[in-house]
Amino acid sequence: MTRAIARFRSLVMLAWFAFAGAGVAAAEPVSTADAKAVRSVVEAQLEAFAADDAKRAFSFAAPSIREMFGTPDRFMAMVRAGYPVVYRPASVTFLAPMRIDGQLVQGVQLTDSAGSLWLAVYRLERQPDRSWRIGGCDVQASAGKMT
Repeated sequence: MTRAIARFRSLVMLAWFAFAGAGVAAAEPVSTADAKAVRSVVEAQLEAFAADDAKRAFSFAAPSIREMFGTPDRFMAMVRAGYPVVYRPASVTFLAPMRIDGQLVQGVQLTDSAGSLWLAVYRLERQPDRSWRIGGCDVQASAGKMT
């Protein structure tokens, strides 16, 4: 699992620099249909968190994430403890999704209840049925504050 986490963090850092315009990785465009679909999945999971609907939030996670946590309640507990801004964002702004090194990533700017800005980078995985599921999310503090 450590190797998978390191690989994921590397992908997230590539995405982070691409979103920041540093040009570390060549970003490929995402089709309009895929852009709508991945945004819908992330929005639906955020809505499920807001409603404390662990089962629904868990349903948007990729099989590897579901296997890792085992139950919707364990998954929800991890999000509450480790990703409070994802669990209860004060505001949400979607950035343009992109493919970086073959991985589809969706950046989301979040604001917490104190007005601090955060960047969540979601990694999405295409499923055999052609749907999208969330394979990971990395959240980093962003410069600035909303007032």
